Amino acid sequence: MRLLGVLGGMGWSATAEYYRRLNEGVDARLGGLHSARVLVHSLDFQPVDDAEKAGDWDEMARLLVEGARSLQAGGAEGIILAANTMHVVADQVAAAVDIPFLHIAEATARRVEASRQRKVGLLATLTTMSGDFYTTPFTQRGIEVLLPEEAERPEVDRIIYEELVHGVIKDTSRRALRSVMQGMAERGAECVVLAGTELGLLLEEDDCPVPLHDTTAIHVDQALDWMLTEG
Repeated sequence: MRLLGVLGGMGWSATAEYYRRLNEGVDARLGGLHSARVLVHSLDFQPVDDAEKAGDWDEMARLLVEGARSLQAGGAEGIILAANTMHVVADQVAAAVDIPFLHIAEATARRVEASRQRKVGLLATLTTMSGDFYTTPFTQRGIEVLLPEEAERPEVDRIIYEELVHGVIKDTSRRALRSVMQGMAERGAECVVLAGTELGLLLEEDDCPVPLHDTTAIHVDQALDWMLTEG
C-alpha cells in the first residue's frame, strides 16, 4: 500500500472526514486489520483563509507548498489536498513536489462524465464559484456548469465557512441548500456537485431532486485506487 500524504486543516472537519473515509475504504477493500497508510499535514486555517479573503494567491500557494513539501519529506508517495477551494493554487502545489498530486475536480469531472450527465449544478464557496480553476475540467469534457443564483451564493458560502467548517450542522441551513439545489434542477441541472468539502456532512442524496456527487467521497475513491495499485 502506498503512503498517502493528506494536506488538510482547511477545515479540520473535512480532514477528519477524509481520514475516516480512507480507513473505512481500506477496511472494505482489504479486510482483516488493514488500515490506511496516511501522513497528515494539518495547516492552521486562519492564515490560509486570510490569504483567500485578500485574494493573495501567492501567499496561499506559499503556505500550501510548504505543507506539501513537508509531506514529501516525510515519505509520502502522493498527495491529496483535502479542500476544494484551495485547489485554486493546485497547479503551484503540484509543481512544487516530485510526487503525484491527485486533483479533486479532475476526479469529479471524470465521475460525472462516466455518468453521462452533461449539465451540472455546482454548490461551493464564493472563490470556487467565481473562478474557472474548478470548472475547467468539466467544460473540457463538454459538461455545462450551472451556479446558484447570484443572490444565493453568499449564503452558500456563509454556511460553509461559518458553520460546516466548525462542524456545526443546522436544519435551517439544510433547508436553505435544498432550495438552492431545487432551483438549479429546475434550470436544467441533471446532477449537483457538492464542491465544498464539508457539504457532505450536511446534505444527503434525499435532499436533492437530482443525483448528488459528493466530491469528498469521489476524491477518497480516487486516492484509494491509487494507494492500492502497484506502482
